[in-house]
Amino acid sequence: MKRLSVPTLLAAVFAVLVWASQTGAMNIYWQSVVMFMGVNIILSSSLNIINGNMGEFSCGHAGFMAVGAYVSSVLSVALFAKSAAFGDPLLSPHLAVWVFPLVLLAGALAASLVGLLVAIPSFKTRGDYLAIITIAAAYIVKSTIENIGIIGGARGFMGMSSVMRAMNDTANLPWIMIWVVIGTIFSVWLIRRFIYSTFGKGVDAISQDEIAAEIMSVNTDRVKLVAFMVSCGLAGLAGGLFAHILGYVNPGSFTILKSTEVMVMVYLGGMGSLSGSVLSAILITLLMEALRPLQIVKWVVIPLLLVLLMQFRPEGIMGRRELADVFPGLRKFYKFKG
Repeated sequence: MKRLSVPTLLAAVFAVLVWASQTGAMNIYWQSVVMFMGVNIILSSSLNIINGNMGEFSCGHAGFMAVGAYVSSVLSVALFAKSAAFGDPLLSPHLAVWVFPLVLLAGALAASLVGLLVAIPSFKTRGDYLAIITIAAAYIVKSTIENIGIIGGARGFMGMSSVMRAMNDTANLPWIMIWVVIGTIFSVWLIRRFIYSTFGKGVDAISQDEIAAEIMSVNTDRVKLVAFMVSCGLAGLAGGLFAHILGYVNPGSFTILKSTEVMVMVYLGGMGSLSGSVLSAILITLLMEALRPLQIVKWVVIPLLLVLLMQFRPEGIMGRRELADVFPGLRKFYKFKG
């Protein structure tokens, strides 16, 4: 029964969020805040695979998020909505409910393939060099999107709201909230399974000493490759959800500022701590909403927070610990040691 405690709790949270969204007990503003929390949890926990568990230094997570956002948005609009760019939908809008998860997975797959292209030249680089590669990749992605006219270029791309309305016409439910909650739970579950697997131990081994890991028969190139693809794929999933929450996507949303925001979440929570990534994503989302009246000034506050964090608590809130390390009584609820 103890093993079922966490699934039962997650099912209860899922049911409450859907009920509150459906009945209006939670207004549109707070629905948006909760959904952005989910997106940020996916982003921070996925980047933590590279920057935390593997000990590398990636600074271009927003670029992979952009790939997933645009691929999933273009697919959903082309398949289920009438648009100026693609004309009549290729499929019946009533099929959107059933095919939409595949659209999100397509965006995640595209982002993971871009991550593959970044991972290959990163095999022989670490630290600052990897940071430069990932920043360059993010700028390449952003510049490419800005120069593709059919998807709006620098003006952005819209039409995803029509897809969500088509889902509501099929079944009157808060579909975007449902997909965000499912995507968040799936991402955290997948990362936990990956990190605590035998293969995932190789990721931690690279963080400790890459040469020693190779001597102990860890295929470091393969481990890096898979870790990058998993991390970037989940960033693409977050991007797809982000685009459909807003109903509009613009390349200006995926600048170095967005990557910095995600890095703040990772370092605030703790390098290598999945629990820390989840907690920090929630805290940063609430902080961003609190600072919204300051407009551009918040982009001074967020990087400043990162500087102060590195000065006074470089290990973050959790360090490399999980909640079960802080509260040992939680261990009995987890299958894996946390």
